[in-house]
Parts: sequence; structure tokens; C-alpha cells
Amino acid sequence: MHEVIVCEKPKASEKIAAAIPGNAVKKSYKRVPYYEIQQGDKKTTVLSAVGHLYSLSPLKKEKGRMFEVGWVPLYEKDKSKKYVKNYIDAIKKFSKNADRFIHACDYDIEGTLIGFNALKYACGSESIDQAVRMKFSTLTKDDLLKAYNEPIDLDFNQVDSGEARHVLDFIFGVNISKHLTDSVMKATSRYIQLSAGRVQTPTLAILVEREKEIQSFIPEPYWLIKAKIEGKIIADHKKGKIFDKKVEEEILSDCDGKKAKVSRINIKETPQLPPVPFDLGALQSEAYSVFGFSPKKTQSIAQNLYAEGYTSYPRTSSQKLPPSIGYKKILGKLKKNAAFRKQIEKLKEPLKPREGKKTDEAHPSIHPTGLVPKGLGRDYQKLYELIVYRFISVFGENGVMKTMKTHLDIGGQEFSFSRKKMAKMGWREHYPYRKVENDEFPPIEEGDCLDAKTYSEEKETKPPARYNQASLIRELEKRGLGTKSTRANIISILYDRKYVEGKKITVNQLGERLIDTLKKYSEKITSEELTREFETKLDGIMKAEVKKDEIISEAKIEVSSILDEIDVNKIIIGEELYAAYRESMIVGKCKCGANLIMINSPKGSFVGCSAYPECKSTYSMPRGATILKTKCEECGLPMISFGKPRQRACMDPKCGRDGEEPPQNEVVGVCPDCGKDLIKRRGRYGEFVGCSGFPRCRHTRSLDEKQDQKSEKT
Repeated sequence: MHEVIVCEKPKASEKIAAAIPGNAVKKSYKRVPYYEIQQGDKKTTVLSAVGHLYSLSPLKKEKGRMFEVGWVPLYEKDKSKKYVKNYIDAIKKFSKNADRFIHACDYDIEGTLIGFNALKYACGSESIDQAVRMKFSTLTKDDLLKAYNEPIDLDFNQVDSGEARHVLDFIFGVNISKHLTDSVMKATSRYIQLSAGRVQTPTLAILVEREKEIQSFIPEPYWLIKAKIEGKIIADHKKGKIFDKKVEEEILSDCDGKKAKVSRINIKETPQLPPVPFDLGALQSEAYSVFGFSPKKTQSIAQNLYAEGYTSYPRTSSQKLPPSIGYKKILGKLKKNAAFRKQIEKLKEPLKPREGKKTDEAHPSIHPTGLVPKGLGRDYQKLYELIVYRFISVFGENGVMKTMKTHLDIGGQEFSFSRKKMAKMGWREHYPYRKVENDEFPPIEEGDCLDAKTYSEEKETKPPARYNQASLIRELEKRGLGTKSTRANIISILYDRKYVEGKKITVNQLGERLIDTLKKYSEKITSEELTREFETKLDGIMKAEVKKDEIISEAKIEVSSILDEIDVNKIIIGEELYAAYRESMIVGKCKCGANLIMINSPKGSFVGCSAYPECKSTYSMPRGATILKTKCEECGLPMISFGKPRQRACMDPKCGRDGEEPPQNEVVGVCPDCGKDLIKRRGRYGEFVGCSGFPRCRHTRSLDEKQDQKSEKT
């Protein structure tokens, strides 16, 4: 008997081969690793995909519209993925004449589709009838062995939902993006690449809506009245924000020269419940808050921690920790780490986690497996410890917050102040990422009269806060847009397309005008309702409530309607989008007074004058350069940041160099790499520090960067 196991990635195939019975022998074909296991007359071959092996491609075009699509090998569509051919060839070669197939890719929609397509197109469609499914949430030996010994049937509803999602994303994204790009070409004979998507565009519309709220916001003055009480206490007037100047003056007049009488003191204790386990969105939000990691970075690190067997599958919406994962076993293994052991030993029996409401039929919440890693990179270690301490803390006891609220009477006006401290730390002992309030309670009693001085602070109302990547993911989840697996990537695409920028997300001119134009001429593209409706229907496929083909047919009708609207207004849409694109490319003012714009060409990017050909000023940009908002003190052109380590210089490489004497090779330190002298050098974009041993030693740093004290010359 010959059994073939198809895994999602090489690391997973290595762990699965090591987990199942028998001695796995690692082999290689076209530099693709695979494993063979012989047990009596049973032979098992463990093969690996490398993520998606197949991609959707149009089968035919009708009137420039691509609605009929099919799966083709990824390397045929993307020339940078030539290595995928070797993986497909290996699966084809070693799956021939197999008697049994096991789909062992990650148990989610993407993993299901990856494995199903590998079976159908590489192993042959007949393999589907002979296939079963391994379902696991960690890549530990115990979980993998259990999944191998207790396989389940393929879930064809899950397959259909995954395929329908890909088809919808293709026919929405490819067709609409192409039509927008074509509209610019037809109107201006210029090519600019524009991008729109089924979830991407409504997401951008949310950001544009917030941008407009901020831009149109008119601040309103208000006053906060406070009282400085003896003992360095600041109390607040009960009215909070006061928008009427006369009211502010009346309150201050009433309080002038009066003492503060303690009218009431309320002291209460409030239980502080442990946190719930991490789902993906909560992990992304916490990692952003604590470490500043982008959601995409968090998702990538979490996926790699899972692949190494340190944590469970990250793409989950569950806040549940079922007993079947083995709490005591995991905590027992984590005790090998002294810091974890110190916290685990404080936990009290019986071990029962606090769980949240959210569930996921495929996987439990994110948790450590008990395997303690060594030698992780800094960011990997941070995220791993965050997951571990969260896991430990959900088994902790309730904390107790003690609150003292003191009410004061000053000239008949009511003021109050609060103090908080932890009466019992509880779970907070195990989770070092939350600030603990521990105020001192002042020694005062009801009836006391205290010296007081009242005053007011004038402030202005502020516009709504900008989204950051973590808060935007929470907003998308709240609105039912995208999935736990796709939201981080959708946000990343908006940055890549240059529609948005900054940690506090700002929409640029191109992003804003794109949404304005689409809403004016084809509002369906930006519609949250349409996107949310299709998300619900895609979930319905999973539940066998609706058929895949029905959803795809509906999508084609909707996209046809959108494309018709674009075609009717093609010229004006193209003109408006191109104008927005040109404005978004402005990086500063040329010396002639016209705008400097970023120009992308096949040979690279450069900055040129918009008054060309009258003004022929151009400035080449180093690879990876960023144009800064600061201006050169010498000539007023924008400054740029470039290189590794980053250096700052004027955009004009000739700026300030007319008539200069060549700089001397001033020694400024010792090279930390080879021990030779570090000297000041001048490059095309200004001065920097480099090793005198160049080109054998290529150590460089900017002039502003501090050198390790050990290598400084005194």
C-alpha cells in the first residue's frame, strides 16, 4: 500500500514526517525535500506544497471583461515563482499510483484550497475520491499523531467557499482595477496602475470618510474648571466641559476664596476579571499597543511560531480554550523556563480559564504548545512571551481594584477626585503588559475643610482620532468586512498602492480622489453593504445554505453593472483620477517655482519638474529613498533619507558643493567590523562615515549615528 500525505509548507512536512509511525528518510527531488516512511508493506510519502501552487487566470475575455477563470500553475502566471514548478513536479512524480491520499494542510479556507488544488491538479482528480483530511491546531507530535490516526472527510463546502472567495476577489479586483487604469489611458494616453478590490476599496472609503471628518472639523472652545487642594490633589468640577464662558465665570466667582469641604467619600472594591485568550485580531491589537508591531508583522511572526511548533494555529477567531488541549501538560512544559515557572506556580487549582464569547469551529484560541524555544530573534521572542503570559494569566484569579471617590463642596459648587489602587493583584501578577494603578489614598475624612484654589483651563474640542492599523482591523471586524486572515494584508495593500501613509493613517490626495470619483460615478464599488452581503453568502456556502455557482453568478452581475457605469463615464473618470495622481506625486517646489513630481519609469524613480520641457531639472533617487517633509537649509529643496544605515541629504547631490575643497580623510573612530580606521567620506548624497578598508570592508554609518563607545577614539 502506498500512502501520500500533502502538506502546506516544507516545515510542516518535516514535522508531520517526524510525528507519524516509522523511520522517516529525508530525500530531495529538484531541490524539493520530501520524506519516505516504510512500515512493512505500507509506504508513506510526505510531500509539500509551498503555499498556493495554483492561481486563477482568465480563460477568455469578452469586451475586455474577464469573468471566466480557471486554475493554472502559479509559475505560469507569475514568472518570479519559477521554483513552484519543482514542487508541483515532485507531487506529480511521487503520488503516481498511490492508494490513499491525506490532505494535511492547515485547517482553514486557504489551507483547504491549497491542499485540494494540489490533490486535484498535481495528483489527479481521481485522488479526491481516495483522500481524507488531517485536522490539527498545533504542529506538536501528539496533535499530529492524533490527526493522522483519526482523519476526517474532506469538507467540500469549505473547498467551495474558498474557491468562491478567490473567484470573487479576482473578478472584482482584476476587472475594476483594469477598467480604472484603462480609463486614465483613454483620457490622457498615460499609464498609471490603479487598484480596487472587493474589500480593499470599502476599507479605503472608511479611511476617506474619517479623513473628511477631520478636515471639516471646526474646533469649539470649552473650559475645564479644576481645584488645587492641599496635599497636591487636583479635583474636577462635576460639569466637565463647559462651553459657556459666563457659566465658567460664575463658577469661578462662587468658588473664589472658599475652602473645600469633604462632603462624601465613597470607597468600593471592584473585581478585575482575567483577560480572555487571544484570537488573531486581539493578538494583533495587543502587539501593536505593546510593541508597535503592524498587524501584518504580528500575523507573520505568529504563523512562523506555529510552523516551528511553539504556538497554536494563529488564524482563529476563537476565544475558547477547550480542556482537550491539556492545560496542565502545557503549563508543566512551560515551567522549564524560570520566568514562566515563577508565574505558573502561583496559579491555584482547579485550573479553569476565563473564556470569551467568540468561537471558531476550526481552531481554539491562540496558545503556547509548551515547547520552549531557544535562540529566537528579538521580535519573535517578544510575541512568543506575550502569548505565553496571556495564556498563564487567563487561569489567574480575579484582581480587586479599590477605588476612592471623594466629593467636595467649594462655595456651593461640586467637585470630585478619584484614586485607585490594586487591593489584590490576582491575574495582573502574571501579565506584565498592563499598567497597574497604585495611587496613594489621601488621609482625609468626611467633614474636613481643606485649602483650595480654583482655576480654569481653556481647551478646544478635537476631531475624531485617525485610525492606526490595529484600530482599523477592529473596525473592519466590527463592520463585517474581510476575514481574520485577510484584513492585515488588505491594509498592507493600501500602503503599497500609496493611497495611505503614516502610523496614524492619513489618506493622500490619490486615495481620497479615487474614492470621491468612484462614489460619484459608481458608488457600488465602495459599498460596504455589497461587500458585507457577499461575505455573509460566502459563509453560507460553508453551512451548505447556498451554492458556490449561485454566488459567483451574482458577483458577475454586480461587477458587470459597475463596469458599465465606469464605461459610460470613462473619459471624465480617467481625467479626474489622473489629476489626483499628479497631485499625489508632488513632492515639493522646483527652483523655477513649478512643482516637483515623483516620476516612475522602467529604469527607476526620479523627481522632475512639472514645467518640463521649459524646465529640465531632474534628480535621481537612490534605491529605497524616502522624501522627507524637511527642506534643505542651503537651497530649499526637499531632504531625502536613504541607504543602510539611513542617511539624510539634500535631494540635489550637487547642493552646497560649488567651490568646496575636497574633504580630508578625517579619522573619527575604529571600524567595529575589521578594526581599521573609520574616516569621513563624501558620497553623492553628502558626508558619511566609512571604513578605510573599503572595498574589502563595507561598514558605513551616518555622521549623526553614535558609535559604540568601545570603538571611539579619544
